[in-house]
Amino acid sequence: MARRFASVLKLAAGHHGGEKSVLAQSANTHSVRDLAAVPADRLLSVMTRCVFNAGFNWKVIEAKWDGFEAAFEGFDPGKLAFFGDEMLDRLVSDERIVRNGQKIKASLENARFVAEVEAKEGGFGKFLANWPTGDQVGLMDVLNRRGARLGGATAQYFLRFAGWDAWIASGHVCAALVREGVLTKPAATSKGDLARLQAAINDYHADSGLPRALISRLLALSVG
Repeated sequence: MARRFASVLKLAAGHHGGEKSVLAQSANTHSVRDLAAVPADRLLSVMTRCVFNAGFNWKVIEAKWDGFEAAFEGFDPGKLAFFGDEMLDRLVSDERIVRNGQKIKASLENARFVAEVEAKEGGFGKFLANWPTGDQVGLMDVLNRRGARLGGATAQYFLRFAGWDAWIASGHVCAALVREGVLTKPAATSKGDLARLQAAINDYHADSGLPRALISRLLALSVG
């Protein structure tokens, strides 16, 4: 039986100043009008930022981001893919960025991934825009298999920050889904847990008509 979203919205509204207020707080500020039109270099920039954010203080990465843009030459995927090995040697000693060799290498590998998709699909943004929003788990699997260091939360944050209508399996979202009987623990890392989370959010979307990113935020806010 499809899940109803009214009770979740009511809980979130009760914690955060009413329905109008909580809907405003939950709006996806990263949403874009036409994801297919977003240039590949901007998507690779977001992807790289998410890779470096993982396990780091996000404020440190933010403070250095102008340096990242310069050091990675504007994140042109074709250029980075072509000069990958040569650039790796230079980037690991570049003081404008966080000099983590594994993440730098992963970012150059991701440039190759983005360039390949760009060539095959007529645009990396187009590839993302054409992927069904009801199958985030499937898109995450592609990112994990074909990209580098794009598993789990990193993939979720990349999709959200890129403008795709993505849910994030945060601790609060998972706690709300435990309360709703979807999950048995406040975490979703196994394939089974992710499938159940996806199915529940799809049900909530069908019931409410709200974007999945907004539903994700409202689930988080419904716990307090």
